Amino acid sequence: LCTPPASHAPLALRCLDAGVTVLVEKPPTLSLAELDTLAVAARTSGAHVATVFQHRFGAGALRLRAMADAGHLGRPLLATCTTQWYRDDAYFDVPWRGRWETEGGGPTMGHGIHQFDLLLSVLGPWETVTAVAARRARHIETEDVSMALVTFADGTVASVVNSVVSPRQTSALRVDYERATVELEHLYGYRDDDWTVTAAPGHAEIETEWGRSRTDATSGHAGQLAAVYDALDAGVPPPVALADTRRTVEFIAALYASAFTGERVHRGQIDSASPFAQRMNGTGAPWPAVTVR
Repeated sequence: LCTPPASHAPLALRCLDAGVTVLVEKPPTLSLAELDTLAVAARTSGAHVATVFQHRFGAGALRLRAMADAGHLGRPLLATCTTQWYRDDAYFDVPWRGRWETEGGGPTMGHGIHQFDLLLSVLGPWETVTAVAARRARHIETEDVSMALVTFADGTVASVVNSVVSPRQTSALRVDYERATVELEHLYGYRDDDWTVTAAPGHAEIETEWGRSRTDATSGHAGQLAAVYDALDAGVPPPVALADTRRTVEFIAALYASAFTGERVHRGQIDSASPFAQRMNGTGAPWPAVTVR
């Protein structure tokens, strides 16, 4: 499904009703509640829902997760994740953009989601989010910048920045492990040359190991589509199924909840009764409403 965001859930439900597995572009739904509705429908139909998070499938990300899971890098200690993009006013002339009811949110929902999903796929379960969001420059309903401080289940701490007001555009990820710093900087897709590994003293073998399986492949949809087809051929759920997707969408809901209430939000805190489960702007954005063209 490559349609505007507000149509994702209704169209996915129609596919599931027909017993058809769905691969849906980001953001998969406008809310956590919509995602949970898809989960119920998927269990009933026996078909699957997967989300397009293609940065998980680039060679560098696959190598990083393999080395981290094998313990070669030591414990993760600190991470930074940045999506600083630029979208001018004309970008938001498309009727569904910049509106809570049709896009679900601003750069947190539709732009930075790629990069912090990659962060979550590397570091695992997050525990708490403390965030701010603001509308600084664009004439839209949603935020145009957000920032979050995040703690993970293993104690790792991270910062996440999302922006559509940054003239020098970049997407960046950095994880400081006990034995090495692993960094990525790119824009809309990465190659191996966009990754840098700096070993801690006494661990030069990590840089050697990282360089053993270099490739010229670019992260993109092709890698994820291949993995989805392989899963369907094998009769198993496709990658980035609803359980994985939910962790990312819950993170988004928690970021907005923290930004709009001024409170730290814990994983699992946003239950079905929470206004932030029903819509990402929850109790309402803390800035004046605008009339969007």
